[in-house]
Amino acid sequence: MAVLAALLPAVPMEAAARAGTTYYVDSAAGDDAAEGTGESTAWKSLDAVNAAALQPGDTVAIKRGSSFAGSLILTADGTAGSPITVKAYGKGALPRISGRDADCVVISGDHWHVSGLRASGCRWAGFHIDGDHNVLSGVEADRNIAGAVVAPTGARNTIRDSTFTGNNRMSIADKGGDDDSGAFGILLNGDDNLVTGNTITGSHAKSPDYGVDGAAIEIFSGNRNRVTHNRAHDNNTFSELGAKKGDTATGNLLAFNVVTSTLKSGSFLVTRGPRHIVGPVKGTVAVHNSVHMPARKTIGWSCHDGCSPSILKLRNNVIVVGGQAGYEDGSGADEAGSVYRARSARFKLGPSSVMADPGFVSATNLRLRPGSPARGRAVRLTAKWYGGAALARDFTGRPIPSDPHAGAYQR
Repeated sequence: MAVLAALLPAVPMEAAARAGTTYYVDSAAGDDAAEGTGESTAWKSLDAVNAAALQPGDTVAIKRGSSFAGSLILTADGTAGSPITVKAYGKGALPRISGRDADCVVISGDHWHVSGLRASGCRWAGFHIDGDHNVLSGVEADRNIAGAVVAPTGARNTIRDSTFTGNNRMSIADKGGDDDSGAFGILLNGDDNLVTGNTITGSHAKSPDYGVDGAAIEIFSGNRNRVTHNRAHDNNTFSELGAKKGDTATGNLLAFNVVTSTLKSGSFLVTRGPRHIVGPVKGTVAVHNSVHMPARKTIGWSCHDGCSPSILKLRNNVIVVGGQAGYEDGSGADEAGSVYRARSARFKLGPSSVMADPGFVSATNLRLRPGSPARGRAVRLTAKWYGGAALARDFTGRPIPSDPHAGAYQR
C-alpha cells in the first residue's frame, strides 16, 4: 500500500542517516575485523552489528543475498529526529536471517527504522519489538510462530508495507487444556501501534484443541491499536481479540481491510464479552472492511459471552461468507450501514444494513460492480472512526466521498 504510506506522517529517515555513520554487512565477503564503514570493508556477521555502539542517525546496510543464522539484536536508542536505520543494499534477494535458537530480529531500543530484511524459520518470532516508536517497513517473514510480535512493553510502533507469508507454526499444540497458540502473521500485545498496508497470507495451522487455529493479526491485551488497509488471504481468522485477566484489550480498530479465503473454515473477527476467560474485550470498532470467505464453516464476526455495544461496533462493512454472517448474544453489537450475504445470521441488522449480494467483481477482487447495493449505503463517519484524518482513505488511498460506499473500496 505505497499509496497509503505516502499519506502518513513522514519519518525523517534519510536526512538523519546522512548525519550519522553507515556500517555495511556482507555475509559472503565481509570481515568482522574490518572497520565496516564501506562496502569494501564490510563486516561479515550480525555479531559485529550487535556489538556496535550505534548512535542516533546511524545506518546499518546489509547486502542483498546475504544469509545469517542467529539474531540481529537492536538495543540502542535513536531519536524522533534521528532514528537508527537498518536497510538492504545491492541487488538480489532480501538478506535472510534464520535459526530456531532465538527470535531473528529483536528491537528493544526506541526509534529504529528497519526495512528490507527477511526473517524465516525463527525460534518464535521473525521480528520481535519490545521498544517504542519503531518502524518496520518492506520486511518479509515466513515459517515462524509469529511473523512479527509487538511485546507488552512495545508501544506506538508501525508495521507497514510488509509481507507475512506462511507463519504457520504452533508454540503450544497439545490435546486438552484449551491453550494451543500460534500461527500469527502479526501478534499485538502492546498499545497504540499501527499495522497498515501489509499483505498477510497462510496464518493457519493444525491444532489438537481447536482443529485449526491462527490469525492474520491477533490482538491480546493490546489497547488502541489501529489495523488498517491490509490485504489478507487464507488465514484462519483475520483478527481475534482477547486479554488475560487483569489486562484489557480496549479501543482497537479494524478499518479498510480486504480479507479473502479459500480455506474450509475461518472467520473475519472474533471478540469476547465479560463471561469469557479472555474477556471482556471492550470498544472494538470494525469499519469499511470487505470480506469474502465462501466455505460453509465460516463466520463473518462473532461477539459472544456477553456481547454489547460497548464490546463491538460495526459500520459500513461488506461481508460475504458461506456460513454465518455474524453472531451476537447479550444485548448485541452496535451495527449499521453494512451488506451481508450468508446462509444464516444470528444478529439483528442495524440501520441501513441489508442481506444482499454485494456484487463483488470476483472472489479475489472485492471492488463493487455497478448497481451494487453497497454503493452509497454507508453511514457517514468522522475521521475518528478511521483512526485519524491520515487514515480516512479507502483501500486504494482515495478520500471518503460524501455518499460513501460500504466496504473497503470507494470507487
